[in-house]
Amino acid sequence: MTNPAPPLIELRNVSVVRGGRVVLHRLNLRIEAGEHVAIMGPNGSGKSTLIKTITRELYPLYSKNSSMKLFGQESWNVSELRSMLGIVTNDLAAFYSRPITGSEAVVSGFFSSIGLSRHLEVKPGMYEKSDELMAWLGIAHLAERQITEISSGELRRVMIARSLVHDPKALLFDEPSNSLDVFAQVELRHTMSKLAKSGIALLLITHHLPDVVPEIERVIFMREGRIAGDGAKTELLTADRLTSLFGCPVQVTTQDGYYHLVS
Repeated sequence: MTNPAPPLIELRNVSVVRGGRVVLHRLNLRIEAGEHVAIMGPNGSGKSTLIKTITRELYPLYSKNSSMKLFGQESWNVSELRSMLGIVTNDLAAFYSRPITGSEAVVSGFFSSIGLSRHLEVKPGMYEKSDELMAWLGIAHLAERQITEISSGELRRVMIARSLVHDPKALLFDEPSNSLDVFAQVELRHTMSKLAKSGIALLLITHHLPDVVPEIERVIFMREGRIAGDGAKTELLTADRLTSLFGCPVQVTTQDGYYHLVS
């Protein structure tokens, strides 16, 4: 009998300070390996701070009563941890402003770098893996295109390929549909569904209800740096619960497994 995989995330009484104030308040959270989870909340609820804490851009306050484990470990070399995570953020895409091809941007994911510099040893197999991923995501035509010349939706999918190229155990999406037009949002959601079906763990941070693709079954609400709800999406994505979360009256509709917010 094989031992079960340790949880992806296990937080116990975790608090985080940013800009001199507590942004996350004594969070208790456990997300299992391979789970697909959406974390939702209004702007300023602490969602992105949670992501930055997971990726070790921020660190919790020390307390003898708190702990934070990722993949079952409390202490990590940051570069080793990030090799196990694929991260898709708008912040990262903004750094890719100099001339670089789509393929080079994807290959840079092997090194967690912004583009490819001369001192990096790029092996032929890395480009092969990049080509395979871009074809799988339907963006093979972007391999030789300059990323400064492609649409924001195409760039987002290039960033997804970049996040996958080193075979991570989990993907973290931080507000992935922000700044995308309607067509690009639909394409992104199809991509997230495809990724979820492939078996990789998916952690989605969003305040856009349609981003919660059908394969995501668990939803966590955050408000003012605290967990305000945690459970099945059928229980949480209701008009009453979302009205309470966002602080304004809303209605909810569903179609083809997607939820939509009507204000």
